[in-house]
This record gives sequence, C-alpha cells and structure tokens, in this order.
Amino acid sequence: MKILNDWKIITLLCLTMGFAPFLPEPHLFGKIKWIIGGANGMQLIDWFDTIMHGFPFILLIRIVILKLTKAT
Repeated sequence: MKILNDWKIITLLCLTMGFAPFLPEPHLFGKIKWIIGGANGMQLIDWFDTIMHGFPFILLIRIVILKLTKAT
C-alpha cells in the first residue's frame, strides 16, 4: 500500500496518534516507562495500547531503514 510508504503521512501519525494525549505526558512515554519498570500490573489492553501508539514510529523507522538501504 502506498500510504504505508508515505513519510509525510507517517510523520503526521507520529505527531498526532503517537504523542496523544500531549499533556501532562505523551501516553506512549508513560507506557514505555511502565515497561522499563518491569511492566508490573500491565494487562492485555495496556500492551495493545502501547502497540497502537507506537505503530506509527515503527512505520517511520521502517521507512528510514528502507531509504538508507536503497541509497547504498
């Protein structure tokens, strides 16, 4: 799908869905801290939520890797 390779749309997704809610702290940052702290008490919905908020960043990293490997 072309949309999965469009870096402009993926960047917009990172800035909106990836960092939402913006205050007091992006949701993804809180989940990552929770996981680093041992993920005590995390339920399946918390893991799904982490993947949902982190997926745009995974796509962005994928695009960067594809661009770098194609350049060499």
